[in-house]
Amino acid sequence: MSVAGSGPVTANRVPIASYRTYEEAQRAVDHLSDQQFPVKGTLIVGAGLHLVEQVVARMTYLRAIGMGAGGGAWFGLLIGLFLGIFAPTVGSMAGLVLWGLVWGIVAGAIYGLISHAVQGGRRDFVSRSSLVADKYEVLVESEHAARAHELLGKLSG
Repeated sequence: MSVAGSGPVTANRVPIASYRTYEEAQRAVDHLSDQQFPVKGTLIVGAGLHLVEQVVARMTYLRAIGMGAGGGAWFGLLIGLFLGIFAPTVGSMAGLVLWGLVWGIVAGAIYGLISHAVQGGRRDFVSRSSLVADKYEVLVESEHAARAHELLGKLSG
């Protein structure tokens, strides 16, 4: 299956090579660029996309509290720094930043605990999601396809 005619983005572009990994496709485009090939308009298109969700840990109440506290700490620090800009002295600025941090940790921990409890046992895990493709096609504008084939032939040969 070719992606060359799949829409307006790929219109007037032809596939010149197909690779198993994105890094290989990227290396091919980099090689074209190194050879002074006009790479503007070149596409790397993932075909056969899959959403992969990797489970990394079990979600427990303690982990939910910790993750909530971590997120709350960043938010509280940001609020404390923002309010600290208007503080008349450095000491009062430090106090505002510290209070923002503490309240952010406390509020985030409470929010993390409540949000995990409300789930009622559903989604008791932590995961990371990513999109992966079966293959990656390099597409160039049709008027440059012959030159691209020639340059990539030197790369693999």
